[in-house]
Amino acid sequence: MAAREAYLVVDIGTGNARVGVATPTGEILSIKRENVHYETDANYEESIYFKPDELWGQILHLTKEALAEAGEVKINAITATSQREGIVIIDAEGNSLLGMPNIDHRGRKWEKDLLDKDTVYNLSGRYPTSLFSAFKLVGVREVYPDLFKKIDCFMSISDWIQYKFSGVTCYEHSQASETLLYDVEQKAWSNTLLELFSLPSHILPELKDATTVLGTILPEVAKTLGIDRNSAIVVGGGDTQLAIRSMDPSANDVVIVSGTTTPIIKIVDNYEKDEDQRTWTSRHIDEHNFILEANAGVTGLNYQRLKEIFYPNEGYDVIERELEDATYSQCVASLGSLIADEEVPLTKGGFIFNAPVSHQLTRGSFVFAILWDIACSIYENYKFLCAVSEHTESYIWACGGGVESRKLRQFIANLFGKSIRIRDTFRQASVLGGVFVCNDALHVRNISPELLEEIHPQNHEEFERLYLEWKNARKTFKQVQG
Repeated sequence: MAAREAYLVVDIGTGNARVGVATPTGEILSIKRENVHYETDANYEESIYFKPDELWGQILHLTKEALAEAGEVKINAITATSQREGIVIIDAEGNSLLGMPNIDHRGRKWEKDLLDKDTVYNLSGRYPTSLFSAFKLVGVREVYPDLFKKIDCFMSISDWIQYKFSGVTCYEHSQASETLLYDVEQKAWSNTLLELFSLPSHILPELKDATTVLGTILPEVAKTLGIDRNSAIVVGGGDTQLAIRSMDPSANDVVIVSGTTTPIIKIVDNYEKDEDQRTWTSRHIDEHNFILEANAGVTGLNYQRLKEIFYPNEGYDVIERELEDATYSQCVASLGSLIADEEVPLTKGGFIFNAPVSHQLTRGSFVFAILWDIACSIYENYKFLCAVSEHTESYIWACGGGVESRKLRQFIANLFGKSIRIRDTFRQASVLGGVFVCNDALHVRNISPELLEEIHPQNHEEFERLYLEWKNARKTFKQVQG
């Protein structure tokens, strides 16, 4: 039997590394995953890093497993996507020195030293914090000056993966938007921003558009994996942008990407900014569009970690059944999600329930409260998005692992008073976005994704009241935090 034509897509999220094999029509033949291994650095108050060579070893291992499961395939192209604020630094010999994920905040101590934050926002499209790459580099420079001197260039994690496959360095535009060193409107690196952070220009690689073919796979990597040496290495992009691409939304649509974090984005055709600097503006993976974003923070990561506590051995189907018996009066949660207008993130969180503990309180009550917290956080950030750019459509697209929960989908629809639409690509949105990118690069016609389900709102006015109760609970935790 002839080998099936396929693509290899590497997806590095905050929590796990995934490698998928899929056909040009979007049929997923295999997905393999492992947790990304992180370590802490005691020389900073809040720093987490990974060893790039170890991650590359995981990618090779997962790729071999995915290819074995996929059966007889011919890999025509390889691309990568990743968490958007993570970076890897390399030296002049091409050695990978250090990986810093989006949850690494080694630069937080030096945030106060940046005096001209308005200029940074106006050029980079986001209020400068240690989440973004420039501050990670500042943190390396200030604590490890010898290591900093060795830096030949840095790349996003997805661009680094493509470098490991191809030997070609670059930085894709949607990923460059997260560095604080990139002029989003002009689609170029900014000397002004480099000067504000006192960073040298030589560490910036060449910018490349998504769908650019960097070349073919390195012979030694092809041999290790048993892949055709003519496999093209294609520039991917940020995981949010690729997830959006797989949903095939129209201009001015709003998309909720419910993953480890939950970006709420609107596709816009010009560079829109918020006077109060609450939203982010980034490049999309196409040539002309931007994405306007508010982000609810580590919502999905909270859900995943608490599932391991309350439902360590059960699937999500069990959770959904038990949620039917839970109510809003049993428990309210606030678990550190982000709200766009809060200057200080919520670092204290928990559950509020009546004392003494009621016999009606179950593990389902706690998960119910988690999902309601996520829905309210999404809704709160959506309102800030609309304050910058009006959204009049009667529907919102949603994708990502979080919206596998029917309860969460219904919560969001009820709060927004809009229907929630999901496509058949929603579960593996970023991987399938990689398929779209490879098709575009190789001039293969994309198959349009199909509408899978539309969830209509119920009792919107009642849910607005419940939302105000959630806001009061959040205020309680802010007071505890002080």
